[in-house]
This record gives sequence, C-alpha cells and structure tokens, in this order.
Amino acid sequence: MASSGSGYDLSSATFSPDGRIFQVEYAAKAVENAGTALGLKCRDGVVMAVEKPLQNKMLVAKTTGRRIHTVDEHSGVAITGFVSDGRQIINRAREEASNYEETYGTKIPPKTLAQRLSTYVHYFTLHGALRPFGASTLVASYDPATKSHSLHMVEPSGISYEYYGAAAGRGRQPARTEMEKLAINPKHNEGEAELITCEEGVKQLAKIIYTLYDESKDKPFELEMSWLCE
Repeated sequence: MASSGSGYDLSSATFSPDGRIFQVEYAAKAVENAGTALGLKCRDGVVMAVEKPLQNKMLVAKTTGRRIHTVDEHSGVAITGFVSDGRQIINRAREEASNYEETYGTKIPPKTLAQRLSTYVHYFTLHGALRPFGASTLVASYDPATKSHSLHMVEPSGISYEYYGAAAGRGRQPARTEMEKLAINPKHNEGEAELITCEEGVKQLAKIIYTLYDESKDKPFELEMSWLCE
C-alpha cells in the first residue's frame, strides 16, 4: 500500500490525498479476516449465525468468547472481528436500551438502537487519540409498536444499513450470494406468506456456514446461532 507509507495511516483523523482514511480501512480488514457472521430476516423473526474459530484444542468453547449476546428482551447482537472491541459495542447497546426505556417508558425502536450504535462507533473514527473498532455488529430487534422485526448491520466506519440478509467476515461474499437465492425479500416473492420462516432460516444459515468451511485451510470452529422470533 504505497500511500500508507507517507504517514496518512497514523491517525484516523487524517485523510490521505486521495480521500481515504486508512485506519478505518485497517479496521474493516480485521473484520474481513475474522469468522463469518450471518443474519437473516425471516417471515416470523430474525436468525443470526456466527462462525467462532477455536484457537486452542484445550479451550472450553461454550463459555469462551461468545459472539452472540442479548441486549434486551426484544433485541440482540452478533459480532465478528476483535471480540474485545465487540464487547464494548455490546455494553453500549445495553446502556442505550436501558436508558431509552427509563426515559420514555418503552422499548427502544430497532432503527433508533442501530443509529445510536453507529453514532458511537463513528465517534471513534473522528479523533486522533482513539482508534476505530475492529468489529462489525449485526443487530436483530423487534418493534412492539409496529409488531415487526428488523436486521441492521453496523460497520467499523460507523455506517449502518437495514438488511433482509447481512454477512460480515471472511466468507461474506459467497454467503451473500447464497442468501440472495433464499425467499427473504418480499419484493421478489409473492408477499409475506412466501418468505421463509425462522425454522427454515436456521437450517439455511447452518448450511451456508458449513459449505464455506474448508477443513484443509480453516481452523476448527463452533457454530453459534440464535433467533429472535414470535
């Protein structure tokens, strides 16, 4: 990376002459090298799956380095990238959900939670004394007011979008290709009734994760899954 040698990658507050922020790109690269995380919005909820590589054969996998966490009774998050960075985002999400309910007396809307998390992540790309989070976050939520589920993804740059199907990590491109074949977008199917259910979504995400796994090159992993549904 020729332009990174001229000092433009020393701070996330510095733009390179061609308009790039290298620290943010490095954070995104950390996510690209991590285990695959998938999210799928289904007819009756949201399903999330994360590939958790096992770093050591003596590791107690079920209790170490969890990738999927509960934020509130109506929302949860899945992380990939640096787990320690993702843990700070999880704590922030719990604080935002708790503060919103204390202030307004109702559960935080999915869009508001995603926006507040993206604002928090973006803040760490604005100051030279801080560094960007090396983690991407999938946010699954249920909105009691509209009685609908939603799936958002917050990237290391601080941007967030709502998805029918989202993928992050090293297997994101082939995973997106496989998810595009599923009946998850009502615009491409005959209404909500034709969309897949969470029960089918669990099977499909597990199938995608194991299809992408190459035993000869990849480390052994534990598949962590969760769903938010009716």
